[in-house]
Amino acid sequence: MSRLPDDPPDYFRVHVFICTNRRPDDNKRGSCAQKGSEALREHMKEAQKKLGLKDVRINSAGCLDRCGQGPVMVIYPEGIWYSFHTIADIDEILDTHVVKGGRVERLMLAPNS
Repeated sequence: MSRLPDDPPDYFRVHVFICTNRRPDDNKRGSCAQKGSEALREHMKEAQKKLGLKDVRINSAGCLDRCGQGPVMVIYPEGIWYSFHTIADIDEILDTHVVKGGRVERLMLAPNS
């Protein structure tokens, strides 16, 4: 979706939604929270604050419906999806995508995967 000429400016330059959905441990789909997303989100949020990125928002999200690839996040306004598993992954996404505007291709999810 593209912006229209009369749309107001973005409130945040970058808006990150990290799935922190938690299902019962016996649920066959699993959940991102079971795979560590809550702690990894907290790390990203703290790193963002330390970098002074006031125009960036790191939010928790309910189920983003990509449980098998989790934990997952989506970054707007680009709509880029990532799967991540470690603090190093989070740091790379924050530096490469959020700060520098690039992409971490090894962690990106295809639109229909």
